[in-house]
Amino acid sequence: MGGGLPAAAFGGRTDIMSRLAPAGPVYQAGTLSGNPLACAAGLATLRLADDALYRRLDDTAAVLGKLASDALGAAGVPHRLSYAGSMFSVFFTDADVVDYDSARTQQVPAFKAFFHSMLAAGVYLPPSAFESWFVSAALDDAALEQIAAALPPAATAAAAAGHGG
Repeated sequence: MGGGLPAAAFGGRTDIMSRLAPAGPVYQAGTLSGNPLACAAGLATLRLADDALYRRLDDTAAVLGKLASDALGAAGVPHRLSYAGSMFSVFFTDADVVDYDSARTQQVPAFKAFFHSMLAAGVYLPPSAFESWFVSAALDDAALEQIAAALPPAATAAAAAGHGG
């Protein structure tokens, strides 16, 4: 959203958002709220984000999720994927993940081994087992190939980390 610059945004139902100042009594502020450069970059990014881009992001997320799932499955690592459009999460558990309690069933040591192996291969994932992977329009075929090549060794590292909690 920030076009490569730090930015933040949120939204909600009209009845809730109308409670925010200046229309309502709730004051909201943030470090980058109203930063002219970040706002201009965000606006330019949103103007370029058309239906085709969103479809491409969703397709890329599906490809990455399948690559990760295939590699983890081949290595015998229990896992579940969860999608929300172009965002997805890989949970290192054999239980369905539907809430925080079920997300806590995952094997964090397996995630850590997976994360560090991917990092060593130049693939920067979210640093927590509880965070989502965010797909960027900047991911090209070369980046996808790098990720695909890094996944099998990372899955092997996750399997070697064991499933002991």
